[in-house]
Amino acid sequence: MNEALRVAMAEQGLSCEVLAEKVGVDPKTVGRWLSPGRIPHGRHRIVAAKVLRREILDLWPDEGRRRRDVPWFRPWREAEAQSLALRSFEASVIPGLLQTEAYARAVLASGPIAAEDVERFVKVRMERQKAVFDRPRPPLAVFVVDEAALRRGDPGLMNEQLDHLVEMASRPNLFVHVIPFSAGLYPGQAGSFVIGSVEGSRDVSYLDNQLAGQLATEPNELAVLVRVWDAVRGHTLPRDQSIELMKARPWMK
Repeated sequence: MNEALRVAMAEQGLSCEVLAEKVGVDPKTVGRWLSPGRIPHGRHRIVAAKVLRREILDLWPDEGRRRRDVPWFRPWREAEAQSLALRSFEASVIPGLLQTEAYARAVLASGPIAAEDVERFVKVRMERQKAVFDRPRPPLAVFVVDEAALRRGDPGLMNEQLDHLVEMASRPNLFVHVIPFSAGLYPGQAGSFVIGSVEGSRDVSYLDNQLAGQLATEPNELAVLVRVWDAVRGHTLPRDQSIELMKARPWMK
């Protein structure tokens, strides 16, 4: 038996039926989670851990041995790969799902990550892109990017990255919208975030900070982010104008 999960349920006074209702699954599914080696989908682990007031890897430590990425990021990576729709806002860099390998390497190397770990995280980022966009039914993905992110970086690096961005933005299920400098100040500048919509489950959001990512699953948290998303979206250029700006790159001339 998964003793850690059993103890957590007992301490919170939750039966399989009650936990199943809170997570949004069948009680038999929760019963299977109690068996050794049975690990829930990422979106269910996120909610179950919150309900039980435990860290995900405290409840399912075996999952930590399977991946190269950091523990707090794994549940979002799985939710992202299963999403039917993604809404992403980035203020300072090109979103990870749209980065070239060279750009990803440069961004990761500029941060607090140890030099010996950069290639590992680059590989994880490339794997994430394949998991999201190369599956039979990729999600409807809408990316909002501040114009500042298009300008920041070595011209040689950014020309390749912007070519890739234009190519991705031309896919029928993928939209890239740019917030031009002329928009002035807007609510989204408080921080970047992504909202994923997963079939059969509540939405889940991922927010970055300087130390680690934060997952948001509570309805009130998601309601705030949706309001911010709607406000941010109102400041963007239309799809065609965004693509033209990325092609023209007047700041490089």
